[in-house]
Amino acid sequence: MKINELTTRSDIEQSSKVEKAYFQFEKLLSIIRQRNIPLPVIERINEIIADLNQTPTKDLKNKLRKKQFQLINILEQELKIVPINHYRNKWLGIGMAAIGIPIGISLGMSIGNMAYFAIGLPIGMAIGIGVGTKWDKEAQSEGRQLEIELKH
Repeated sequence: MKINELTTRSDIEQSSKVEKAYFQFEKLLSIIRQRNIPLPVIERINEIIADLNQTPTKDLKNKLRKKQFQLINILEQELKIVPINHYRNKWLGIGMAAIGIPIGISLGMSIGNMAYFAIGLPIGMAIGIGVGTKWDKEAQSEGRQLEIELKH
């Protein structure tokens, strides 16, 4: 079984955000087609494509973003395949929220001035970027990285 094609849409404006998102999704699909993907995952991908093909153009931009996120989650969970800088982007937020905020709160409380709370955010961000970059390099060395960097 093969991965279906997106329906060609002539009603998308040239150089619009919808067009950019549409072509990014098409490029992602073409890169995935080059991989050896198991049948159950192909069926789930084809369900996503069928849903997108039935979406009217006015709702397409938001639907493309949601389905792209869903597709990446399927690939990550089922096959451990991720796009370039996936883990870096993911861990940036995790580092700020799970590491930076507690560091900032503890620093602010120990000094007695909660204005120092904000110092923890860049510390957490740096730690998150470091962890995510390490995981991205590991995925690349193991051949689990797609040759595309997704723009949001």
